[in-house]
Order: sequence, then C-alpha cells, then structure tokens
Amino acid sequence: MSQMRRYRLYRKRSGASRRRPRGIFDLCLAVAILGMLALVVGRVDRAAVRREAGSVIVNDGDTITLNGQRIRLLGIDAPEYNQTCMADDGSYRCGRQAREALVKLIAGRVVACEGGKRDRYDRLLAICKIGTLDLNRAMVEQGWAVAYGDYGDAQRTAKARQAGIWAGTFERPRDWRASRNIRDEPAPAGFLDWLWNLFDFSGVAL
Repeated sequence: MSQMRRYRLYRKRSGASRRRPRGIFDLCLAVAILGMLALVVGRVDRAAVRREAGSVIVNDGDTITLNGQRIRLLGIDAPEYNQTCMADDGSYRCGRQAREALVKLIAGRVVACEGGKRDRYDRLLAICKIGTLDLNRAMVEQGWAVAYGDYGDAQRTAKARQAGIWAGTFERPRDWRASRNIRDEPAPAGFLDWLWNLFDFSGVAL
C-alpha cells in the first residue's frame, strides 16, 4: 500500500471517529429539546381554562367529581367530612352537614364549572354554577364554608346571621387538618356517594 493511500485511509477513519461523538451529541440535544417542548406544552395545557358541565358526585362541602374529574370549589374551605363543630346542644358533624348542604343546593341539576389552576392534589380549582347560582358563594353565604381568599362579603353576612357553623364554635378546616396531620383530600367517591346522588337523600340527616 502506498504512502499516499495509507494517509488517505487514516484521514477517512479519523474523520469518521470524530463525527461519531458529534452525532451522539446532536441526538442527545434533540431529545432534550423535545423533552423541554413536551414539558412546556403540558404546563400550558394544565394552565388553560377548562370548562366542564354535567351531573356531579358531591364528595364533601367543597369538592365534587364532574365528568370523572375531581374539582375543588375555588375560594372557599368547608369543614372536612369527619370534622365536628360545637353548638349550644353539643358537638355535631358539621363536615357531613356541609356536604348535605351542597347536595341540597345542587339537587341533581347540571353543574357548570370553570377554572384554570390545579392544587397540589391535581384537583381543578373552579367556580361552579347552576345557571346564575354561584355554588361557591352560596356555601359561604349559608355558613357551611369559610371564605378562603374570596367571598369575604358573603362570610360577613353568614357570620352576622349566625348561619351554619357560625351558630356555634369551630376550628377552621385548615387548622383542623393541620392539627391531625391530615392531607387536604376529600372523602373518596364510592358506592355510597353514587347512591346518595341517585336517590337524592338531601333531606336525610347524617
């Protein structure tokens, strides 16, 4: 093999070896860019305003399930399902009564919800209505939820009327959860929830 031929063969092999790492780098860079784009698209999709409407399952006083999606009523905080409060005649299950109040408000009708953010449990934070009836506001006005960033005027009205939990004493739901190291999660939607909504046991005391 001539000197010139050996030199050309050496150049060809060394060039291929140099191109191989660059090709791997380009591939990794392309994968990284695609991954970042997917992440951005996912975040934009999660932040987009969502509108849902249909029949619901009431999980507790501030959480419903609509079209298979868990929704937290924005701007309010109702007593937890197992929470108790105090009234003149002793303690009572205010968490269950809060749920019952929301069931009565909905009364089997179609609910429309709109929201663009989610909480840390991936629940959509939304304002939910039946026609012009704002369910979030109504729960605060009836005294079965406290204002949580919104509806301060509705809470003042409920407090002045001693409506719902304001008729006695209670722990703020947030404090009640914190004192028991309980996650801010509603009771699971199950068979009993389905029966409740199917037969509309809104007049039954829990």
